[in-house]
Amino acid sequence: MLWRGRRQSDNIEDDRSDSGGGLGGGLGGGGQFRLPIGGRTGGGGSILLVILVVLAGWYFGFDPSQILGGGDGGLLPGGGGQITDNSGSQNSGGAPANDEMKQFVATVLAETEDTWTGIFKSQGLTYEDPKLVLFSGQVRSACGFASAAAGPFYCPGDHKVYLDMTFFQQLDQQFGASGEFARAYVVAHEVGHHVQNLTGIMGKFNQMRQGMSEADANQLSVRIELQADCFAGVWAHYTAQKGILEQGDIESALNAAKQIGDDTLQKRMQGYVVPESFNHGTSQQRQTWLARGYKSGKLSDCNTMSGPI
Repeated sequence: MLWRGRRQSDNIEDDRSDSGGGLGGGLGGGGQFRLPIGGRTGGGGSILLVILVVLAGWYFGFDPSQILGGGDGGLLPGGGGQITDNSGSQNSGGAPANDEMKQFVATVLAETEDTWTGIFKSQGLTYEDPKLVLFSGQVRSACGFASAAAGPFYCPGDHKVYLDMTFFQQLDQQFGASGEFARAYVVAHEVGHHVQNLTGIMGKFNQMRQGMSEADANQLSVRIELQADCFAGVWAHYTAQKGILEQGDIESALNAAKQIGDDTLQKRMQGYVVPESFNHGTSQQRQTWLARGYKSGKLSDCNTMSGPI
């Protein structure tokens, strides 16, 4: 991705030097998204719970601190899960570690701003830029407290994307999803959830899942996730038109989508899959919807709420 020298967004809040201010604060502000986790998972239930918590924090885009249904404290059993850097040391605050990566994220965010501003304007709407908060170790959002182990997430309560950039190392080293555009896809996916929030899709999702069975709520969550993937593809479509994508960029993003599919993650982590627990989509589904948005560039092709997915 030819990102150097391009506009960088001013909507970056760099909290890496002072992240981790306490575990309190409760849950407030905006819609609460408590994903249906656990349940009929067989003998690997506790393992699956960890997988799905991490999975949700990585790329679900809603408040990960609410996934376990609790208010305070760590998100994973035992309070662990701090992300480590290449040397294996814990990254729990201090001076910013990678200013070039910050510049990259700011540039990608700027590109999403330009694209979605144009799309909204074409439909007679005004796009509200989200803020992107860089943190290290742990952070407090309007949705509550979150650990870096949860990965990137979007909080509808404050219209902010939260990112500990050491997640990109995990994406590359642990899951084999390398490349700058794989990282750009992560940011674009979270911004896709912001678009859902602005257009009221997220609010409708929250209403619809109330009173649903676990299986039905999971299926609805999959549709929300796949739409965010499609929206990321729409952004990639217009980014490609600017001539700043390089050979292999789209393939890099598609590989990232594959590596974070429900089935791929579950099989890698526990050796088997539990389809009824899927709430983000299979690898094939994620790749299909990302590619669909990229090929057409049309929001109308991102309707995951009806018909087969």
